[in-house]
Amino acid sequence: MTCELVFVGTELLLGDILNTNAQYLSKRLAALGVSVVHQSVVGDNPERLAETLQIALSRSDAVLTTGGLGPTKDDLTKEVCAAVFGLALEPDARSLARITAFFENKGIEMPPSNAKQAMLPRGAVIFDNNNGTAPGCAMEKDGKHILILPGPPREMQAMFEESAVPYLKPFTSGVILSKEIRTFGIGESAMAQRVDDLLSLENPTVAPYAKSGEALLRVTAKAETAAEANALLAPVIGEIHSRLGDVIYGVDVPSMEAATVALFKEKGLTMATAESCTAGLVTKRITDIPGASEVLRCGFVTYAADTKEALLGVKHETIKAQTVVSEAVAAEMAIGAWKRSGASVAAAITGLAGPGPDETGRSAGLAYIASTDGKTVWTKAVQTGHAGGKGCRDYNRTVFATHVLNELRLFALFAPETRPGGQPIDYDVKDMTA
Repeated sequence: MTCELVFVGTELLLGDILNTNAQYLSKRLAALGVSVVHQSVVGDNPERLAETLQIALSRSDAVLTTGGLGPTKDDLTKEVCAAVFGLALEPDARSLARITAFFENKGIEMPPSNAKQAMLPRGAVIFDNNNGTAPGCAMEKDGKHILILPGPPREMQAMFEESAVPYLKPFTSGVILSKEIRTFGIGESAMAQRVDDLLSLENPTVAPYAKSGEALLRVTAKAETAAEANALLAPVIGEIHSRLGDVIYGVDVPSMEAATVALFKEKGLTMATAESCTAGLVTKRITDIPGASEVLRCGFVTYAADTKEALLGVKHETIKAQTVVSEAVAAEMAIGAWKRSGASVAAAITGLAGPGPDETGRSAGLAYIASTDGKTVWTKAVQTGHAGGKGCRDYNRTVFATHVLNELRLFALFAPETRPGGQPIDYDVKDMTA
């Protein structure tokens, strides 16, 4: 089965709302073996929506819409879809009773306009909404299907799983399974070059992507069963691992922070952070992961020079001689965080997020990162290549934070003699101010 997605709402066209429904539905439909061949966003305009639906139905087996099911006059998705199929709307007593009960349970009188939501296409399969007032539905004509879902993601996702999936399953065959290989420390073009011959495979397919300092490979297989699809994926993923090695930080992991927290849990380690230019972003990303309290001891945000001295024991003479953006200051920050936190490993960063250069003329995008376990200190200089312009500061802080997370990951993953990236430096941890 081929499917098109049509997202309805002027707010989507204006950029007021991020369309997370597109990603969710594309992934879930692929898992069902439904090929999503086109996506469209249409404002709350009945003529343009009708035109979009007619084009979609001319080239796809099914169209799935989200949005436009509210009680106001501009919510016309259901009406337009029914008209395209030549179906009349009629009141559905069960849906009206559910909508009425929704308001009664909240102790609120139902506005008369909400009765509009219980008007549904004649003969449609009705999808109950257990998280809101707008029911969805599915209708069929001449072998073509339109499925209508609400726009709010919480309502849409529940209705899709509870009602749309059972409706679609009889029309699907096989599965489409994807695995996402996440890398860090290699550019998209360099990554693609190492796997160039694999990019021409037909099943599985291999496709490269870039994302805020990271590079990804998506490997996708189509087969009759999930087991068969996994059997197709496994040797290709194994080959990619052999070519890319340590720059791969996970397969089907949501983020660097998720991979790092999971590794620290597995190893029974704890961590601490000391941040200057990222101002808590590293710690924030760590604590975004459920269960981070098992591994994170604390995070220091020492933005000013004197707080680096007071809270972390960074030496005044080091700052004076090297400036705050230096390998030496990063190392002393990491050692101070390790000593004060009692963590297994501490990592620190100091740098220039931008948008402009510092007082010495050094460009934005430069940072120094250090990590230590109290025995060795590793440092790394980072240059993002984003020295100015719109978005420079946000980009640099994001990439800097990912570098810190990766340094923690590498510290946990490798013994000092086998660890890739960065360099150990000669720092006597015991001589640092306690």
